Amino acid sequence: MGRFVYWMNVSLDLRIEQVPGDNGAREWFRIGEELHREFNARAREFVLDVQGRVMYETMEEYWPRARTDASLPDFLCEYGEIWTDMPKVLVSRTRSNADHNTRIIGGEDAIEQLAALRAETDGMIGVGGAALATQLLRAGLLDELLLFTHPSILGFGRPLFDDYDMPIELDLLEQRSFDRGVTMHHYAIRDESEAS
Repeated sequence: MGRFVYWMNVSLDLRIEQVPGDNGAREWFRIGEELHREFNARAREFVLDVQGRVMYETMEEYWPRARTDASLPDFLCEYGEIWTDMPKVLVSRTRSNADHNTRIIGGEDAIEQLAALRAETDGMIGVGGAALATQLLRAGLLDELLLFTHPSILGFGRPLFDDYDMPIELDLLEQRSFDRGVTMHHYAIRDESEAS
């Protein structure tokens, strides 16, 4: 069985964007070469990437072009290649087609389809997008969090999870610091049914 891993850049107050559509806005991100090379290494560990529509459209707008952009540093071109080539699932009710090695799951049974996908997949499955991650968490399907925390407090904006009001117990798997004050924390979501 696969493991769904929600990985995101977050602020210290667990915001993933300051205003809708800012796509991180880059002002509060502190992504240097060292951190981006870590992103590349982590992305290569995934056997599949599952993204919500907003996250997917943000990625598809930039990364397929980046892979062949000679003006970019090699680590950005490398990530463009990783993202474009990786098998992906786009979870969307409104999109009917997608390129870049992507299939679409939509409709009222999307979470059931993702549960079946997880059951038939061996390895780590990346998850991108707060709405999607929240739905997986509510369904008991989210396995891990991989958070890259930037030393900024946004004070408002899109949270890591949408409207989730239940306690979540986590076990720290690993942590690491990067240049520019960014820290990585990798957690397993504790299965409460096994803990009792």
